[in-house]
Amino acid sequence: MAIVEARTPLAIEAAEPEVKPFGVFARPTGAQTGWKSWLTSVDHKKIGIMYGIGSMFFFFIGGGEALLIRLQLARPNQKLLSAELYNQVFTMHGVTMVFLVVMPMAAAFANYLLPLQIGARDVAFPRLNAFSFWCWLFGSLFFNSSWFLGGGADGGWFNYAPNNGVLYSTSHGIDFYAVGLLIAGIASLVSSVNLIVTVLNLRAPGLTWFKLPVFTWMTLVTQFLLLFALPVITVALFLLMFDRLFGSNFFDAANGGDPMLWQHLFWIFGHPEVYIMILPSFGIVSEIIPVFSRKPLFGYPFMVVSGIAIGFMGWGVWAHHMFASGMGPMSVMAFSLSTMFIAVPTGVKILNWLATMYGGRLKFATPMLFSVGLVSMFTIGGLSGVTHAFAPADTQQTDTYYIVAHFHYVLFGGALLGLFAGFYFWWPKIFGYFLNERWGKVHFWVTLVGFNLTFGPMHVLGLQGMSRRYFTYSADQGFSFWNMVATVGSFIIAVGLLIFMANVWKSHKAFKKEPYEVPADPWDARSLEWMIPSPVPEYNFDEIPEVHELDEFWHRKYGHDEDGRLVRIAKTEDIVQKPGATGIHLPSPSYWPIILSAGLPFIGYGVIFDYWWAVLGGLITVAGFLGWILEPSTDPEDHHADHGHGGHDAHQLEAGEEQPALVGSTDAPAAEASNEETSGD
Repeated sequence: MAIVEARTPLAIEAAEPEVKPFGVFARPTGAQTGWKSWLTSVDHKKIGIMYGIGSMFFFFIGGGEALLIRLQLARPNQKLLSAELYNQVFTMHGVTMVFLVVMPMAAAFANYLLPLQIGARDVAFPRLNAFSFWCWLFGSLFFNSSWFLGGGADGGWFNYAPNNGVLYSTSHGIDFYAVGLLIAGIASLVSSVNLIVTVLNLRAPGLTWFKLPVFTWMTLVTQFLLLFALPVITVALFLLMFDRLFGSNFFDAANGGDPMLWQHLFWIFGHPEVYIMILPSFGIVSEIIPVFSRKPLFGYPFMVVSGIAIGFMGWGVWAHHMFASGMGPMSVMAFSLSTMFIAVPTGVKILNWLATMYGGRLKFATPMLFSVGLVSMFTIGGLSGVTHAFAPADTQQTDTYYIVAHFHYVLFGGALLGLFAGFYFWWPKIFGYFLNERWGKVHFWVTLVGFNLTFGPMHVLGLQGMSRRYFTYSADQGFSFWNMVATVGSFIIAVGLLIFMANVWKSHKAFKKEPYEVPADPWDARSLEWMIPSPVPEYNFDEIPEVHELDEFWHRKYGHDEDGRLVRIAKTEDIVQKPGATGIHLPSPSYWPIILSAGLPFIGYGVIFDYWWAVLGGLITVAGFLGWILEPSTDPEDHHADHGHGGHDAHQLEAGEEQPALVGSTDAPAAEASNEETSGD
């Protein structure tokens, strides 16, 4: 007969009362809902959404500037804009679209999706993530405030010396350009380090390098490009700022400087920058095309390696922007060859996308339409870019509208079409409702028609000899017809953007009126983010998934029978995570990222106008650093606090509840944490 030893229940020691953090150093408390919660949020999903909203806001500003350019050039001898104002408008348009629209729009997808695709609960450093967004936003607003403080920058987005010096640009516009991009550059640099560390350290178990989704790969390559390219443009901007504000002569040839130094520094950054803008869209369409082709991505290893190759080779082509500057023949030959060779990995991607679609059961939903639009339009832009590899042709084409056409076919036809594909694809996952499919298709076709009407004629104008950056032309030059066509096309693009915004508003309104439940996997997709409910819960994953295959989610749904035929092996609803988990530790919100960022524009105003503003900005910045350092890791009263990591099935003793007697055991059971903590900063 077994002997059961009776034991006295273990006493539970009373916990010492929590010591609340002092005053301003406490974390924000209370329910994290409403608009105030967005100001202090460190949730990667909210930050991604804010990046998206901010980039769309500046899209309207940059688009409005583009319409002004086209109206000025619609007819010969137009006097809508003066030469001075035209220079400001086209400069602000270029800088806005590159740094304030395409880059942050790609950052929106990176911030939101990357942790989901690697099976993480957040990025590695949540507060740094919030800081990067606010830093970008304040830098962008600072840059555009130049319109109200003397006029915008007027040297083009490339801002060539000596035109960027005080002798040729007497207003403060270029000062705002230099300081504003320095502030925004801090945001990009911080974000790149954060996302790199996230991918390196927070991947789900079993998620090896060649099981990563292509979007994650392309985002990772982009972050490394940012990490190494931003210091180059930072040096150039600092030199420019010292030339203009402190009397140095780095780019002043009359005083021993070298204006060519600016061109080299800018384009060493500038051509990798092109791939910084386009690679995320390559990743997006690489996720969409297999889903709507009902096939795995053709040549996955080649797609990954080609993206990495683009990242490496992008550093060796910058000087094709400078063939007209008097470079020696050996330099011209070297950069001509590198410009030819970089077309190879890009061509690999295009062929693999086509091979994925070939033989597939294609469904031309709106995300697929925009993806196919990217493949076709980028191919045109890429082919026009290959012509720059031939130095005689490049010398003729440079500084003509042929370059403007090429640039926009690559960035609008490539980057922006891909980003719109991503909007329609992941919208139900992010917001819990679909965008209207019919209006989405109207948006695509209107945009595509307007895009080709706008930028297609610019190839002809360039070959006819129309120079870039001319604010007007005479009737006898023969540019009138194609400029009018391009102007009409630009307004069609604007109509397309308005259709998209109307679609967002109408779809949201319809969902609020008649709510419906969006399935976690509405597209029959392949990657991990579709394993969790729509919209995504605050904690992302209740249990970190274990990965065994490339396209893990797809392989959990489908397998092969004895004859090798593809068969369904599990229902989606049986695989998808159930909502309602509790007790999961999440990073707590913080005041200090926005406060720290808010001091930087004041430093900029001080450097340009009056040093007392810099003193104020410095005090705000120092206060932000101190608050950040002294802030507690979490607030004990906040719902983000660690509740034992016990997952949604964890049982916690209430006050006065006795611990049950332990029978036949000498060791107290240890509560196993089924959920890992998100790394915090």
